[in-house]
Amino acid sequence: MTAPTGTLRTDEPASARLGTLAEQGATGALSTETGIVYLAAGHVVHVESAVTPDLGDLLTHSGALAPDGWWEAIDQAGRRCRVGRQLVDSGHLAAGALELCHLGALFDAAYFVLTHDGPALRFRPGAAHWLGAVRSVPVDTVLRESRRRRELLHRIWPEPAVDRAPLARVPGPDAADLPARRSRTLAEVDGVRTAAQIATVLACRTFHTLVELRRLAAAGLVTPVAPLVLAPTSAPAPAPASATVSAEPGPSPRPAAPDEPDTALLRRLLHALEAL
Repeated sequence: MTAPTGTLRTDEPASARLGTLAEQGATGALSTETGIVYLAAGHVVHVESAVTPDLGDLLTHSGALAPDGWWEAIDQAGRRCRVGRQLVDSGHLAAGALELCHLGALFDAAYFVLTHDGPALRFRPGAAHWLGAVRSVPVDTVLRESRRRRELLHRIWPEPAVDRAPLARVPGPDAADLPARRSRTLAEVDGVRTAAQIATVLACRTFHTLVELRRLAAAGLVTPVAPLVLAPTSAPAPAPASATVSAEPGPSPRPAAPDEPDTALLRRLLHALEAL
């Protein structure tokens, strides 16, 4: 009898499922509606979310790593799930810098994956992330940190739409005398970018950007952009042609030219949807 490739969706919250997998010492990938949590021996080793900058974005936009160095590591070690090790062994990145950036990306993505504690969709035993081992974190630590971030952001400004919606400046309020980081964040608010896209432009961790954006919202300086409501048409739009996609997530393809922030977000969203 062939072993099942993974459990399918139930109504069990992702946090509860993660707790069970931690007790079992499981290795694999747990998919939710907003991302994927990778486990090794019951510990979290990586988290992906379509609404946070990925590790490559953080490293290359901050100047810690040249884009060519990142793609070289992907090409040479992606299939072996040793991209992190390749970056260090090749001298492109110090081990400490990789670990620090990796943990920041892990907790940023975990906040979005676990903030609403939606249902677990699927667990794929044995699935490994292409980055490879960098630093593992106990499941309890990830859950506790996600709760702490949610509570802190709620105390600053209780409207969670700031986290995901495009943001616009509010005309009128005085923006003078803002702290430097908040002023830089406000300068990137253009009515189109989301918090994750602003974080990418600033080469900053998403949570730090969220703190500043919620403070700006509390001060009446920014507001979420209302979604566009389209008028009904007399005939439905034609369905898009079906396409064959891979069920395995992986690094985004090497771009022919630098992507605009919204394009990068759509690429990550596509890979997350493929994984689901």
